[in-house]
Amino acid sequence: MAFGKSHRDPYATSVGHLIEKATFAGVQTEDWGQFMHICDIINTTQDGPKDAVKALKKRISKNYNHKEIQLTLSLIDMCMQNCGPSFQSLIVKKEFIKESLVKLLNPRYNLPLDIQNRILNFIKTWSQGFPGGVDVSEVKEVYLDLLKKGVQFPPSDAKAETTGQETAQVSLNPPTSVPTAPALSPVVVPKNSTITLVPEQIGKLHSELDMVKMNMRVMATILMENTPGSENHEDIELLQKLYKTGREMQERIMDLLVVVENEDVTVELIQVNEDLNNAILGYERFTRNQQRILEQSKNQQEPTNTTSEPSAPSRDLLDLSPSPPMPRATLGELNTGNTQLPDLSK
Repeated sequence: MAFGKSHRDPYATSVGHLIEKATFAGVQTEDWGQFMHICDIINTTQDGPKDAVKALKKRISKNYNHKEIQLTLSLIDMCMQNCGPSFQSLIVKKEFIKESLVKLLNPRYNLPLDIQNRILNFIKTWSQGFPGGVDVSEVKEVYLDLLKKGVQFPPSDAKAETTGQETAQVSLNPPTSVPTAPALSPVVVPKNSTITLVPEQIGKLHSELDMVKMNMRVMATILMENTPGSENHEDIELLQKLYKTGREMQERIMDLLVVVENEDVTVELIQVNEDLNNAILGYERFTRNQQRILEQSKNQQEPTNTTSEPSAPSRDLLDLSPSPPMPRATLGELNTGNTQLPDLSK
């Protein structure tokens, strides 16, 4: 027992004491050797996982020291990669995710954006599962809840590296009209139930998601080719239609995420939802810039009869307070194309 520590203090255990020492603000940088030693203790002692999680929770709970939070997140990351299911299953519980990590996203902690994104990346990555049968249902629930509140998750490193290349491959002259993605078919299941899609349904769902991805590529191209204040009218009309369809598809994807059990489908839906969110945010930034330019023009000239569309509301990455729900189309009202998946309950 560490000197002067109560047996109820999470830092009083051998692993807890090491965690406190390795994440102290006076440490210049991560001591990876010490981190690995902590992982070894977690893996080789009976109470190691439980004691470690208690100490990690204490280190980041109500802690305003950004250095200690950063060091603790690095330690958590290493432990999640090098420790077994006994440790991982405790970290992905709602008690740790929601009561410790998510609370750090509150503006009062004033965390730098890179640390905020690191926390969000943990939640997104962990929600996709681990080998070894770790139950990730609780972290997945937290992840979906944050998505519904409008939190924007950072893209994966691989996606961030290829985004520019994918955009460059899109035709520089998008058609004046493109087939918008068909509505994802209604999911009819008993309340609080889930479903497992059969291969035929999965194939058709992937086909429709491909249409959604095509729409997002067209949106990206239009946004890249148009400058607020000197837009092509036909492009902007198409962009508005794609934005509306994207909103509707995002609502349907969220419905599917709640009920679909297939892990690979869930991962695909999550990724498409994040890409959709980025496309939507890009459009909203564009419209805000349009509005700003119009207002500046009005201030410099005599008032005219020119009117503009109201700008899209801004999205605060860390606004975790409940927001009024968007008007959403009811199931069955979102068919914007000629094809439609069969009822997934059949």
